[in-house]
Amino acid sequence: MRTKRTTIFLIPLLILVSHSMALGQAFMTDSGTAVFHSEVPLHTFSGSSDFLTGRIDLEDKTVDFYLDLHTLETGIDKRDRDMLETLEAEEFPFAEFFGKLTSNFDPENTSPQTVTVEGDFKIHGVTNETKITGTLQMTDNGLLVKAGWTLLLKDYDIEPPKLLFVKVDQQQDIEIEALLKPVED
Repeated sequence: MRTKRTTIFLIPLLILVSHSMALGQAFMTDSGTAVFHSEVPLHTFSGSSDFLTGRIDLEDKTVDFYLDLHTLETGIDKRDRDMLETLEAEEFPFAEFFGKLTSNFDPENTSPQTVTVEGDFKIHGVTNETKITGTLQMTDNGLLVKAGWTLLLKDYDIEPPKLLFVKVDQQQDIEIEALLKPVED
C-alpha cells in the first residue's frame, strides 16, 4: 500500500520537476541561418549566412541573436563588397537583436508554437524597437526557431545602393532559422 501511495505522489512531482527544468533551460547556437531578400526593378536577389549566433533562455524569456555581416553572401563577390560598403560593416560589423519573449511558450508541447518577441534590433549603428513573430518548437535535438520580419533601410540610416540608375528597394525581408542546443550548466 505504501508503494502505491509513494508512486501516486511521485508521478505529479516528477512532471512538475521536468516542467520547471525545461522552463529554466537555456539554448544556444552559432550555426543558425539568416537570409535577406532584396529587390530592384525587374530583379530580386538574396543573401545568406550560416553563422547566426543566438541564445534563448526560457526562464527569464530573453532572446539574444547577432550576425557578423561579413559572413553574408549573395553569390556575387562585387555585390557582396558593395553591400558591406553600404552597411559600413567595417565600422558596424554586426546586426543584433536583444529582447524578450512576450507570448507564452509551452516547452512540453512538441508542435511548432507561434510566439512573439519584442526588443531592440540594431544594424548600421542604429537601434529600433522591433516586434517579431515566429515559431518555436521543442524537438529531440533542441529548440527550433523560425522567424521573419521586414525592415526599412531608411529606419537604420542606410542609403540604398544603386544599380546603374535604379536604387535597391527600401524594404528588406529578413528570415532566420536555427536549431538551438541546450546549454550545459
